[in-house]
Amino acid sequence: MRLTAVALVGLALTAGCAGTAQDQSPAGSTRFVAGDGKVAIFPVEQRRRAPVVRGERLGGGSVPDAPYAGSVTVLNFWASWCAPCRAEAPILRDVAARTKAGGVRFLGVNIKDDKAQALAFERNAAPGYPSLYDQPGRVVLSFQGSVPPAAIPATLIIDRQGRIAGRALGAVTYNDLLRAVGQVRDER
Repeated sequence: MRLTAVALVGLALTAGCAGTAQDQSPAGSTRFVAGDGKVAIFPVEQRRRAPVVRGERLGGGSVPDAPYAGSVTVLNFWASWCAPCRAEAPILRDVAARTKAGGVRFLGVNIKDDKAQALAFERNAAPGYPSLYDQPGRVVLSFQGSVPPAAIPATLIIDRQGRIAGRALGAVTYNDLLRAVGQVRDER
């Protein structure tokens, strides 16, 4: 009887830990939204303008208001406590290095995290691109409707016109991200 009660409590606690892109959490919600990591590219006529991203860089300093204006930018939302984020870090680093010469920029957004732990993660991962420190999650909330506020990791590809061209919820794979970034980069 006791084992059954414990199992039911555990089931109830984990029931809110999964979802789909359609499960938009209310602003400020901390319910986790899982994803499969597949990058979806949006048709040009359906792309929405990306909100302005600004804030404090994790290592100090700030990021200009429109870091993606005129170039393709990959925006990745992550946290040091997120196992899929740790798993995809080398993939993001490698794709960023491989596409940099083609004018693609990467920007990380660390959310809902302890700053010391985030800095330690960044030192170990050595991504080769900056990250914003957004502990309260203001940046991700500005993307609500494109990224559920509780979707970590989440990756957006912003086209040269500053529109959201692609999205992945969950840890990305190397080939899928490289293909999607190349497709958006090669658009004319």
